[in-house]
Amino acid sequence: MAPHPEVGTVTVPRTEAPAAPPPRGTLLAVEGLTVAYGEREVVHDVSFSMAEGESLALIGESGSGKTTVARTVLRLLPGAARVTAGAVTFAGRDVTALGDREFRPLRGAQIGFVPQDPANALNPVRGIGVQAHETAALLRLRDKAAEKEAILQAFAQVGLPDPERVYRSHPHQLSGGMLQRVLIGLAVLPRPTLLVADEPTSGLDVTIQKVVLDLLSGLRRDLGLSLLFITHDLAIAAERADSLVVLKDGVVKERGSSQRVLSRPESDYARELQADVPAINPHRYRAARAARPRTDPGNQVELRAVTKSFAARGGPVTAVDDVSIVVPRGTTHALVGESGSGKTTTARLLLGLESPDAGEIVVGADTLNAHSTKQWRAARRHLQLVYQNPFTSLDPTWKVERIVREPLDRYGIGPKAERRLRVAEALEAVGLSAEMGTRRPGQLSGGQRQRVAIARALAIRPDVLVLDEPTSALDVTVQASIMELLVRLQHELGLTYVFVSHDLSLVRQIADTVTVLRDGAVIENGAVEEIFSRPEHEYTRALLDAIPAVALADAAADGLGDVADAAL
Repeated sequence: MAPHPEVGTVTVPRTEAPAAPPPRGTLLAVEGLTVAYGEREVVHDVSFSMAEGESLALIGESGSGKTTVARTVLRLLPGAARVTAGAVTFAGRDVTALGDREFRPLRGAQIGFVPQDPANALNPVRGIGVQAHETAALLRLRDKAAEKEAILQAFAQVGLPDPERVYRSHPHQLSGGMLQRVLIGLAVLPRPTLLVADEPTSGLDVTIQKVVLDLLSGLRRDLGLSLLFITHDLAIAAERADSLVVLKDGVVKERGSSQRVLSRPESDYARELQADVPAINPHRYRAARAARPRTDPGNQVELRAVTKSFAARGGPVTAVDDVSIVVPRGTTHALVGESGSGKTTTARLLLGLESPDAGEIVVGADTLNAHSTKQWRAARRHLQLVYQNPFTSLDPTWKVERIVREPLDRYGIGPKAERRLRVAEALEAVGLSAEMGTRRPGQLSGGQRQRVAIARALAIRPDVLVLDEPTSALDVTVQASIMELLVRLQHELGLTYVFVSHDLSLVRQIADTVTVLRDGAVIENGAVEEIFSRPEHEYTRALLDAIPAVALADAAADGLGDVADAAL
């Protein structure tokens, strides 16, 4: 496979973020801010301030109000929202009191914005260059040629390879990390004094995430920016920000320096966030996993020298190259690597959703024939998949009871009464009431949807669950509740897990063994503790170095303690 265009950056040794210029006067002050949607208040009396050159992070889970606060600063609230109290003062001016015409010269030129999802922020049918010129117009340069020169300089400054090619490209021709760099480059093009970054690394691989965060830190240093950083991840916030404001349900629960909030959180909610961050609490489930009942000896899953190629314009692309994996019964094996590493294709081969070109797949005592539909159908009674995104994997028109029951219907298992009982048991096993069966996915939270997806997989009583990035679309607190559920279910049911993830801090918490993949090939394979403590390959070391807040784990230990046995 061709290397990822940014893969070369992952081999750079970890360095601390460059120090920012010393803070000067107050640039941004939010005082008593209250925001409502109709009659419902979503932000209540929020206050904080930022100095020139400072980096401040607003952290909290979905619904905490952090994005609403940021959009109030940017004057980008939707029409139904209104500021009912308080003020937002930028450079001495209350932006909430300004008219649209008065505020327009500030947005972009003095207050830059990096939105969360570059795939949605950029128009897919227009070229990158065409869209970039809309931002470059703020510079009031002499002509389009001068604008283009400024755009290319901005793209080079954010580390985009071949800025001219990026300028000529459409969004679908660039990777997620490159698109995020484009947005950052456009945000800093007019040289604003404040940059608002709303979850700028969500959905990115850990190595690309580090590249983007290092880029923001470097720009802050080089351009003297103040950075208002929006995130749900305390590890990222504590590593990158000078100070933190912790929000829940629109209320400030805690504020202070990053070091103090991380090491000595004062509020119950901040302590909960701290405990839920895998990078800060890597051994959270150690005791719970050690208490798992012993299972019959033997291997539940084996891949033996499996290879898979796909046709492409430039010739065949090898997605999985001579991969061998052994997963003992009742354990958790992780497949890790960046996008394009082959981990998802390996999981699809294990599930029979792709046929290998060579090699053998063994589940239980059966060596599966890649071309035998009947054999694979029988195998899938013991082998179930939990998809990555609960917002797209569940049919929105079906009720939960039907979603969970579907595998039982497909295999004709038992009479209707038994199927209803199994659905109720599966929902109870994942911590959902029977009443949830009457709802549709749109009426559930993200965590509840993922619990439904797990219940659906459990209804058929499999031996193996293949978990494809099962928490990547969830907040850290919801992620922690799902991980606790998985640990408990493995303890109670003796399940074997194949855990696909790019989040190595989560892998360290949950997995017994791990396979590190790169460009479809196995880089390292073995026990998690061995590979995490003594990685042999430079690529594995780079992945580990990119985990946020590894250096902060010791600082957090005094305030955290060991949160083990949480799942039991």
